Amino acid sequence: MQLWISRLEAVNAAVGGVVRWLALTMVLLQFAVVVLRYVFGISYIFLNESVLYMHATLFMLGAGYTLLADAHVRVDIFYSGLPARGRAAVDLAGALGFLLPSMLMVAWFTWPSVRNAWNVLEGPISVGGIPASFLLKSLIPAFCALLIIQGLAGALGDLLRLRAKRAA
Repeated sequence: MQLWISRLEAVNAAVGGVVRWLALTMVLLQFAVVVLRYVFGISYIFLNESVLYMHATLFMLGAGYTLLADAHVRVDIFYSGLPARGRAAVDLAGALGFLLPSMLMVAWFTWPSVRNAWNVLEGPISVGGIPASFLLKSLIPAFCALLIIQGLAGALGDLLRLRAKRAA
């Protein structure tokens, strides 16, 4: 089972390793947009949309990596005081009861919109913008898939921790 966990986690580790560079790229591009606008009086809609696309990509594709790194916001009232077995049980219940069903539901209900965007190759958000809104909408199922992958890896790891405690 540990092999499957490692393989599933490798997906989000690889995606996170690539996507994190978008943060630096996005900051540099936003800086260039501000300099162009306020120093030279030049504005390009496609540059503004590029920052929007990078921001969306960073957060949507980075969510699985954030879950892998256990860096999501956690309301920690009782969790930190629980033993390892209790934390594993809470995490497993959260993955099976909330994360996986919600991601499946989001994927299910947004798929028609994503499919339609690809069917018509949906154009720019604004006139003069990037003619690829269909790519932006494709981030939604990718977001769901990456969180499902990481949710499964986490759930399998929690099962291993629960089983290890029983065997000991």
